[in-house]
Amino acid sequence: LGFGGIPIQRIDAEGTKKLLHEMVKKGINYIDTARGYTVSEEYMGYAMEGIRDKFVVATKSMARTKDAMRADIETSLGNLRTDYIDLYQVHNPSMEQLEQVMGEDGALQALQEAKAEGKIGHIGLTAHSTAVFEKALVETIMFPYNIVENQGEELIRRCTEKNIGFIDMKPLAGGAIEDASLALRYICANRDVTVVIPGMAEMTELDQNIKACEDETPLSGEELQKMEEIKQQLGTDFCRRCNYCAPCTVGINIPSVFLFAGYLQRYNLADWAKDRYSTLPVKASACIECGECEKRCPYHLPIREKLKKCAEDMGE
Repeated sequence: LGFGGIPIQRIDAEGTKKLLHEMVKKGINYIDTARGYTVSEEYMGYAMEGIRDKFVVATKSMARTKDAMRADIETSLGNLRTDYIDLYQVHNPSMEQLEQVMGEDGALQALQEAKAEGKIGHIGLTAHSTAVFEKALVETIMFPYNIVENQGEELIRRCTEKNIGFIDMKPLAGGAIEDASLALRYICANRDVTVVIPGMAEMTELDQNIKACEDETPLSGEELQKMEEIKQQLGTDFCRRCNYCAPCTVGINIPSVFLFAGYLQRYNLADWAKDRYSTLPVKASACIECGECEKRCPYHLPIREKLKKCAEDMGE
């Protein structure tokens, strides 16, 4: 069990410090963040003061060129208040961008130079596409794997064969799977997973996740049945809340719209879902169907069509 650093954007530096100190006590030593996670690097840097040596620290950058990556590495070192980062990853490139990263004056050159200088320990890559996953088998790969997304299972197995670390992101399918313990039980049953990094912002989540990952008993028939029900319920046409669709041309918070609509559509929590939806400043009905979001979605979801459905269900 590792620590995913996206949700700490919802808390503060002191809350992050308490979490990391508790993780030290409980033996969790892998933490993940990114340049793109707003204050996450800074909070973690503050929280690690005095205990930096207790952690394997991973971060990542969307930079594709040598100069941009070099600048991001220095920014990360400053934010994290450290003189070395254990794992620095190229953050979710497309196939075209991967060629740029690996080409002349690409981001990979900056990473290799930083590694030679001792500023980073290892080079990895994160992906949402199996095509990118297959092409970019480097020191570590981060990829979604969960109860409803097992399209990378064969490639995950190949990581083990090639001694490549596999980092499992989106263990709860971007929040679509509500039973975190069941989700983690499924993942930990696959011995090809090196580390799973659910996002955590509260002590209760930390304790619950530790308990699930420490349970090594075989999956029961009841658990397998629940997993099958989740697969049937979600299918593949759902938002993982990765936020790569942003920014919306008219300011719709697309992942939040889909999240609240999911509570209505999947769980029949109409009043609660509509109440939360009402807090959004821009509703789904504001969509002008420009299609910019769909160009950026790594899962190729029909976002415009889904926003129309949400507007109908929510009444605005």
